[in-house]
Amino acid sequence: MTRKDYQTLSDSELTELLKASDHAAYTEIYRRYAKILYVHAYKKLQNEALAKDIIQDLFTAIWLKRDTYNIGGTTLYGYLYVAMKNKIFGFFSHEKVERKYLDSLQAFIKSNHSPTADYQIREKQLQRHIDKHIANLPRKMRGIFELSRKEQLSNKEIAVKLNVTESNVSKQIGHAVRILKTKLAVIVFISLLIQH
Repeated sequence: MTRKDYQTLSDSELTELLKASDHAAYTEIYRRYAKILYVHAYKKLQNEALAKDIIQDLFTAIWLKRDTYNIGGTTLYGYLYVAMKNKIFGFFSHEKVERKYLDSLQAFIKSNHSPTADYQIREKQLQRHIDKHIANLPRKMRGIFELSRKEQLSNKEIAVKLNVTESNVSKQIGHAVRILKTKLAVIVFISLLIQH
């Protein structure tokens, strides 16, 4: 079929072709709905780069999961719109989790209530352990993480400072948090005990 032929197909026909790995059908779905979905994403996020990333991730996921694609009783657009909203909610939820983790780490690092010399020694050892793992992060990731941790800048402020997208900042912090969670699981647990 030509491109014009795909333009005449219904959403349900395109969906069936998509399940059969028809890339032209996927392209037509993207052509029909990517722009309007981007408009809705931008209204919710107020960030062009982030809205574009959300839509790109959405359509990438649709292609990768095309063989299990099931829109149920809704329309194709309805399905895509709900999927977009879920990705946005996921972004905000993930950002809150990362911020909570960073805040707990920050609180521990700034903690100065050391009642004994032995405690001070343990705290310094833990501090060195944390600093060592932060120092081992990739350079760009470490820089962004430290702007968030030490200067307590928001993702938007870091993006402006480094002339990168807010989405990129979020992804870099997310990667750093995942690495540090693995490396510092015991440290964070101890820090939470100390704080309470």
